[in-house]
Amino acid sequence: MAVEERETTTTRTIPSLWRHATSSGRTEPAYLVKGDDGWEPVSWEEAGRRVDELAHGFLSLGLKKGDAFAILASTRLEWALVDFALAQIGVVVIPIYATSSAADCAYVLEHSESVGIVCETDEMRERVSGVELEHVLMFADLDELAARGRERAAENPSAVDEIARTIGEDDVLTIVYTSGTTGPPKGCVMLQKNYWSVVDSLEQIQLNRAGETVLLFLPLAHTYAQLVLYDGAGVGFTIAFEPDILQVAESLQQVSPTGMPSVPRVYEKVHAAIEARMREATGLRRKLGAWGLDVGYRVSRLRQEGRSIPPLLALQHRLADRLVYSKVKERLGGNLRAGVSGAAPIAVELLEFFHAVDVLVLEGYGLTESSSGCSVNREDRYRFGTVGPPLPGIEVEIADDGEILIRGDNVFAGYYKDEAATRAAIDGDGWLHTGDVGELDADGFLRITDRMKDIIVTAGGKNVAPQNLENDLKRAPGISQAVVVGDRRPYLVALLTLEPGAEEAAASAAVEAVNRDRTRFEQIKRYAVLPEDFSAERGEVTPTMKLRRKVIVDRFADEIERLYGS
Repeated sequence: MAVEERETTTTRTIPSLWRHATSSGRTEPAYLVKGDDGWEPVSWEEAGRRVDELAHGFLSLGLKKGDAFAILASTRLEWALVDFALAQIGVVVIPIYATSSAADCAYVLEHSESVGIVCETDEMRERVSGVELEHVLMFADLDELAARGRERAAENPSAVDEIARTIGEDDVLTIVYTSGTTGPPKGCVMLQKNYWSVVDSLEQIQLNRAGETVLLFLPLAHTYAQLVLYDGAGVGFTIAFEPDILQVAESLQQVSPTGMPSVPRVYEKVHAAIEARMREATGLRRKLGAWGLDVGYRVSRLRQEGRSIPPLLALQHRLADRLVYSKVKERLGGNLRAGVSGAAPIAVELLEFFHAVDVLVLEGYGLTESSSGCSVNREDRYRFGTVGPPLPGIEVEIADDGEILIRGDNVFAGYYKDEAATRAAIDGDGWLHTGDVGELDADGFLRITDRMKDIIVTAGGKNVAPQNLENDLKRAPGISQAVVVGDRRPYLVALLTLEPGAEEAAASAAVEAVNRDRTRFEQIKRYAVLPEDFSAERGEVTPTMKLRRKVIVDRFADEIERLYGS
């Protein structure tokens, strides 16, 4: 059933989507929350009641449609309930990353003109203590706020519904501040119809399905996680909240999800752990693993080409599944129908490895400015090395200079208080200029080749895509992160970090392997191994593990200069 058929009398808004979710008699849980005694279910009825209470509670504080109100927290049920409650009364949600510094919090709160905030912890509240706000609430205050809401609802039970019905598809839902790889964050003004339209597109291709379970550990301040939150309400799958990314491996075992929206770094970690175990194996186990991978790669190639699998190979594959692949699947919970990777490029070889062990990982593509929606591979239509075909209702074109352009109801309204940047991002014909370089193949699959501004131009005038080199380096045993430098320089150098327990010799082997089949100007001439991994807390990567190149290059300027002999 298309989203338009849910409530034909209402506009395309998140409040109408939520009302449908909580009134359609769904029997599967809306959410799973980790407690002392395991994962506890929260029904759609319970969630709907709590959101209504909180919405009335926020009205009792004097909040009104169009006000901005922030959330500073990790990925928890409370965030979801507060988010939907604010949306019901037309209050603009301002998401803030749990890892944001006090200065970053102050910038977002002041720039968005937020009237208040809900914080998860005392430490987070302390971070915003320097900002004048009318309301500062804690998660611990939500019970009291809900109680106030019940009292107010007793006096005017229809107040929230009346406001929700006044909200139109062109009203502002949220202002999402890009974590940004350079410069201060920009506030992306997202309309009600923006996320709604992507939920509609995702339902049409059945990326996730009603009754399934999705493990969500991405920060809810990120547009990708926000989309999953709204998609869960729209489609009717259960979201299991994991606030600590270090606990993902354990939660996968406990929840056994059918879906896992993720960033490449998580898949890289799983891959590195599997490869390490294979290298440590000896004798029959080692031979069995090698045989299973060989069978898996042969089957994978046939599946990618849409060809049938010969009976003998199919028999070998079933045997390999029991003896080899099942071990990998168990690490991912044993029930994963398809993983999804987004927010940053993932190496083709990584996708092929997982496919060879009978785990399908689908790469997708989107920006904050496109409500995290543009294109994605499908379970029945995928091509590794691409980010899939455009979603239904979304147009994609390639400009003359190779830039990817997007048009559709998913495209944001513009940057808050920045008309010049908005005009630069959205042209007169409504095309969003992504800043990414790519191409569409004959079958309509979109391939990302690089960021326009990230392309390195060496002193010799050669163009090099650093992400290709960095992905290859990160796939090497022992390498955790890699940054390639060389713009306007005579040759390329790399900054490398190591996995725990890896020897420095791993760096030499990785660089040697990467250089082997590359032309001279693409080769890394020198490298440095840094003492610790890049960190979101130090601002070197975004919360979704995208490299902040300028921050890294500035911080390690001395190391880089030494690599160039200065």
